Amino acid sequence: MIKTHKIALDPNRDQLAWFYQQCGYAKFAYNSALSDFKAELASDNFLSMYDLNKRFNKKKKAFDWTQAQDQRAAMYAVHNLGSAIDNWKAKRAKFPRLKRRGCKHSYTTDEQAVRMEGKRIKLPKIGWIKTFEALRFRGKIVSVTISRTAHRWFASVSVEVQPPIRRCPASSEFFDWYASEVEVGTPHEIERSIYPTLGIDVGISTLATLDDGTKYENPKPLKRYERKLAREQRKLSRKVFLSKNWYKQKRKVERLHYRIACIRRDAHHKATTDILIGASRVGIETLQITNLLKNRKLAKALSDAALGGFLEKLKTKVKSLGIPIVQADRFFASSKNCSSCGHKKENLMLSDRQYDCSHCGMSIDRDVNAAINLRNLAAGYAES
Repeated sequence: MIKTHKIALDPNRDQLAWFYQQCGYAKFAYNSALSDFKAELASDNFLSMYDLNKRFNKKKKAFDWTQAQDQRAAMYAVHNLGSAIDNWKAKRAKFPRLKRRGCKHSYTTDEQAVRMEGKRIKLPKIGWIKTFEALRFRGKIVSVTISRTAHRWFASVSVEVQPPIRRCPASSEFFDWYASEVEVGTPHEIERSIYPTLGIDVGISTLATLDDGTKYENPKPLKRYERKLAREQRKLSRKVFLSKNWYKQKRKVERLHYRIACIRRDAHHKATTDILIGASRVGIETLQITNLLKNRKLAKALSDAALGGFLEKLKTKVKSLGIPIVQADRFFASSKNCSSCGHKKENLMLSDRQYDCSHCGMSIDRDVNAAINLRNLAAGYAES
């Protein structure tokens, strides 16, 4: 199992210049290989990734400055082009385009010359670089990707770790004692009696609602910084395109977007970690985010909540902890069904935040009712 830890770097001025050089070298290799591919494609000759890499290795000898660069950056750039071509052939993506100046800065190197000791990392040809934190995982380093986001440089370290171990206590003495106390015998029954099954309903105003009524609020960072972001973007539009002042103002806009993303990501990680501390099984709903974004009245609020990212983080942590997850059907009416009697309320509007059942008379919060239905679905799936 491969897990990645994205660590912020603390480089000096020379190391920053080195990062920009390697990112430029990776773009040069990518664009050169793409030009060769287009030229041969016009004559009905299809070049593979290995052919493109061989051609670039011959072509780079004509440039003296390439000898001082990290050759792994060029190699992985050509490999990325090969993946893009495969996606284009399978009709999963459009035809790859040339990378222009000013696009995302990143390059990849392998594990052969990479070492990590505490709060520092050793990269090929540049040496040791300070980091803001130590590597979280233990295992064999597979690859390292250096990238820039706004004013920060990051190292995404991929590590091969052991498969997840179930959280249920593995002691046979504990099983025997607990089985005698609560009169259940199997490990799965013990786990379900210790850790309950949770139902999670996600939304816009409230990020996540649990079946016990616990709610995790949505910080809405885009709404908080919307006026400031609009003001900085107006300043950017008044600058001369690609001038020095334009690049300075662009950095300000990037830093503001980075702050918004950090607030949103922090809320997602804290909520998912707190939810999964005490869960043996999780029930969630299936959301078609692309279809929901077609509603122009809710598109901005949905994008600000980033429900798709929240559910992906939840699925990733559930997989790493070994907790089973039950995803409801796309057309499962978790909000319209009564969690007490099962009666379906067809005329439930989005503005109705309180669920009042006309069949059994129960009155409950709409999100809590949906979370209870998802919990019952997950618990029923466990029993079946």
